[in-house]
Amino acid sequence: MSISDLFDSGFKKRNEDHFAAIVRVAMDDGVISDDEKAFLDRLARNLDISEGEYKNILKDYQSHPINPPTSYDNRLERMYDLARMVHVDRIKGTGEDVLLKKIGVGLGFRPDNVKYIVDKALTLVSNGVDLDTFIDEMKHMNR
Repeated sequence: MSISDLFDSGFKKRNEDHFAAIVRVAMDDGVISDDEKAFLDRLARNLDISEGEYKNILKDYQSHPINPPTSYDNRLERMYDLARMVHVDRIKGTGEDVLLKKIGVGLGFRPDNVKYIVDKALTLVSNGVDLDTFIDEMKHMNR
């Protein structure tokens, strides 16, 4: 096995675990709504999750560990990616907002601050900022 194969399998596994953690958040109330399903479908495509892997994760999402990023920058990167997806797909409505807040908590953001973080993330992304600007603005939003 080459180093690139090892990297690819590790990267793929992290994507699957990340996707499974988001499925777990979506299943928090026991049901995946149509809006949540559409969001998960887009996320699976973006994370390169195959249809078979998608079905297996939906069936057995609890067997995947929840590994929120330990680094604040990595949490912000994931929030940036998710906020961009919500923005690009022009997803609107309380269902997506609620799911994004749940995912924010799952990523390790504090529940008492996640609404502000999600709102700020969506605003920055809608203003077209790049990742570096996003991270800088998010880190300095409490000043």
